[in-house]
Amino acid sequence: MIRNVSARLELETAGTTELVLGVAVAARELLGGEHLEILLDGVPIVPQELVDRHGSRLHRFVAGAGRMTIDYGAELAGLAEPAAVDPLDLVVYLRPSRYCESDSLTPTARSEFAGLSGTELLRAVGDWVHDRLRYVPGSSRVTDGAVGTLLAREGVCRDYAHLVIALLRAIDVPARMAAVYAPGLSPMDFHAVAEAYVDGAWQVVDATGLAPRQSLVRISTGRDAADTAFLSNHWADLSLRELQVTAVVDEFRLDDGRAPVALR
Repeated sequence: MIRNVSARLELETAGTTELVLGVAVAARELLGGEHLEILLDGVPIVPQELVDRHGSRLHRFVAGAGRMTIDYGAELAGLAEPAAVDPLDLVVYLRPSRYCESDSLTPTARSEFAGLSGTELLRAVGDWVHDRLRYVPGSSRVTDGAVGTLLAREGVCRDYAHLVIALLRAIDVPARMAAVYAPGLSPMDFHAVAEAYVDGAWQVVDATGLAPRQSLVRISTGRDAADTAFLSNHWADLSLRELQVTAVVDEFRLDDGRAPVALR
């Protein structure tokens, strides 16, 4: 399987600001080639690369006011090994987090999914969220969490993932968010899915059903969207003028949504 991914961002910064990019594929993926170019008014910027324990690669730099372009691209040859299981993850990803208020959803989760376990539970939670939400681009705010999404009954991929994660944690299943490139996604964009620890492995749950799970490419991993943002900045304001994302695969696979799939 050959997968090619890219992202292009055009920004305007109002003053000196620190930026952190989360667009590079995770360190554990199989890179056939990669490039990252950052220009501020045509002048190159060389970022510092930071890698966390999941292999998420962040690129950090400071820039002044001006027009900025960021171009990233990578080719991946083959499939990576399934994500390793760290005992610390099985503690951290059971806890409530900013966007996944699992403690507030415990009564709902226990009532709806009593007696289910393993992949049957993952299918049930994914189907439950899919059936209760409408996918509406632009409908959610950056401050919306799982509880707000359930009340609004609509959202985008991050909202679907937050609700899945919160429900699973509420019934003692470790769950986390993965930001991904998603071949087959329409409209094309960065994508977010949940990963749940069942039967000794991390398995993907994508309640949106918008892209085949088998060809997803991991970018970053964390508790929720607070840990997996594609761009964050500090000090001065910025405006995102344009965002273009592409993700293609040479072996497109149909996903029936039923079988367990690990993010590779």
